[in-house]
Amino acid sequence: MSLDVSPQLLAEAEQGTVREEDFVDTVRTSLPYAYDLIASLATELKGGTAEFTDNQTPPPSERERGQLLRALASDAIRGSLERHFGVALAFQNCHRVAAFRPEALDGDTYARFTSVRSQVLNQSPEFRDC
Repeated sequence: MSLDVSPQLLAEAEQGTVREEDFVDTVRTSLPYAYDLIASLATELKGGTAEFTDNQTPPPSERERGQLLRALASDAIRGSLERHFGVALAFQNCHRVAAFRPEALDGDTYARFTSVRSQVLNQSPEFRDC
């Protein structure tokens, strides 16, 4: 299971309305490694002038790697985190997540980061089974 959904949030979803703030809080408590990593990238991005910030450090364990993969593989989770932090996320391999300024999505740097070429160049044997 990706998220530990409270009975209250489940009841809200069954009624048809889920507040995104409540969903993001569920992500924060269910996937703390992924949430904290994205939060730190967003903070670093907003505090500087770089076009993007990224993580190149592998997670400390498979548990944290799983959290990151679940957060970024879900359109709902990823989109909510992007809106919450005001960034656009890009992802390569098992742990290289990058935070971009939303206006950078049409730029060359984002295009290079998300290109097939960059994906191929960012491969290594230790990532094969991650």
